[in-house]
Amino acid sequence: MRIISGIYARRRLRTPKNLRLRPTTDQAKEGLFNILANRYYFDELKVLDLFAGTGNIGFEFVSRGAISVTAVENNLVHFKFITSVKKDLEMETLEPYKADVFKFLAYNTRIFDIVFADPPYDMPEVDQIPNAIFADKLLSEHGVFILEHSSNHDFSTHANFKELRKYGKVHFSFFETNP
Repeated sequence: MRIISGIYARRRLRTPKNLRLRPTTDQAKEGLFNILANRYYFDELKVLDLFAGTGNIGFEFVSRGAISVTAVENNLVHFKFITSVKKDLEMETLEPYKADVFKFLAYNTRIFDIVFADPPYDMPEVDQIPNAIFADKLLSEHGVFILEHSSNHDFSTHANFKELRKYGKVHFSFFETNP
């Protein structure tokens, strides 16, 4: 796994063998961040990374200068990896939380400019995530929610859906508060 751009550009991170996950591919991550770079100034963003996994997306936001990145991961091994990278690279703006995403959302009172979620593709509650994000009013006025998912899901009829981007098997659905 590597960080593509920013102050940690081209830094390779060695993930432990016991991580059971599917990190976002470099091609998909690069495509996503190209889109975001054309829409936002990273140094003005507060980001929430849900189902953070390896922290791959959160690290990229930190590297590009985000004001703050909150990474929520329930798996203890994955959480420890995120915290070790935070410590090793001295990522002061990264705030990792070991928590169930839905419980975190229920207690969170902060507002974010970007909320990114990469749940397990086979997670039964994937279709409920957009409603949970908008019910909890997590996004700033011009914020965006990005959900990574497989081709098995179609969110185009959701009231807040804006667009879909595909990178191989990786799909990103974009949602806005006022599409």
